[in-house]
Amino acid sequence: MRILFFGSGEFAIPTFDSIRSDGHDIVTVVTQPDKARGRGKTPKPTPIKAAALEANVPVVSPEDVNVPDVVEHLKSLKADLAYVAAFGQKIGGELLDAFPAGMINLHGSLLPALRGAAPIQWSVINGDTEAGVTVFRLVEKMDAGPIITQRSTAIGSDETADELHDRLARIGCDAVRDALKLLDANPNLPGTQQDASKITFAPKLKKTDGQIAFDQPVQSLAHRICGLWSWPGATCRFQSADGKRDESVTLARAVPYEGKTSKPASRHDVGRISNVMSVQTLDSELAILEIKPAGGKLMSWRDYVNGRHVQPGDRFVPL
Repeated sequence: MRILFFGSGEFAIPTFDSIRSDGHDIVTVVTQPDKARGRGKTPKPTPIKAAALEANVPVVSPEDVNVPDVVEHLKSLKADLAYVAAFGQKIGGELLDAFPAGMINLHGSLLPALRGAAPIQWSVINGDTEAGVTVFRLVEKMDAGPIITQRSTAIGSDETADELHDRLARIGCDAVRDALKLLDANPNLPGTQQDASKITFAPKLKKTDGQIAFDQPVQSLAHRICGLWSWPGATCRFQSADGKRDESVTLARAVPYEGKTSKPASRHDVGRISNVMSVQTLDSELAILEIKPAGGKLMSWRDYVNGRHVQPGDRFVPL
C-alpha cells in the first residue's frame, strides 16, 4: 500500500520501521515543525523526521496540516491510506476523507479507555494491571473512531511510564501490521464501534501534576511515582534532620515496602525516612528504588543514601 505517515514523537518510530520493512511505500512523512531544544535552543527535528530523513523518505513539517495548500499537496501524493501515530495536531475533515482506505491511528490504550493525550502515563498512575494499543479509524471526535484491532499486555509492578511507552510502541507494530493486512484486503472495513459506556479519559499532564506529597496511601503513591517518570516527574524536597541538606529531587521508581511496616504515629511523620530506609506514607511505608537529584543523574536509592549519608529521621516534603 501507498501510505502517508503522520507522526512526530518516538512512539511512532517502531511502526515507521516495521511498515517499511513489510514492503509498504511510505510516500511522505508529515510531522511537526522543528523546535528549539536543549540549552542552546537549537532547532531540532522531531524524532520521526530524523528517522525519515535517514531513510530518504520525503518530509513535510507544516505549522497547520489543515491549511488548504498543505491539504492539496498531501492529496496529490495519491496515498491509499493515511496512518497517524503521536502526531500532535488535530486533523480536519477534508484530510480524513481524502484517502481510499481512510485514515487510521495508533493509540496507546485499549480504547474506549483512556482517550486523550497521556494514556500510557495514566494507565500506570491509575494502577491498571493491563495496558495496550488500539488501531482505529480516525474521526473528528477525539479517539472515538471504530476499532480495527487491539493488542494488550500486563503492566509490571514497578514499570515506569517510559518503559511501558517503549513496550507499547513495539507491540504497536504487530497491531498495525494486522490492521494493514485487513485494510489491504478490504479498504472499506468498517471496524467495531466503541462502547460508550466504557469511556474514560487521560488528559495531558502539566508540570504541576508532578508535585507529590506522602500523605496518601502507599499503593497509589507508588503508582503515581512510576507513572510520572520521566515527565513531569514526581518531585519533592529531601531535607536532612540536621538541617545540612535541603534539595529538590525527582522520584523515578517506587513500590510498597514489603517488610514489616507501621502507620505513622501522626501526620507529622508522613514523609519521614524509617530505620529501614523506607518512607512513611499515610498507611504504610514506601520503598524508593530510583531517584534523580535536581541537576544530577538518575541513580539507585542505595547510591543516593550512601552519597548523601541519609539517616532515619530525614524526610521528604512537598515543594
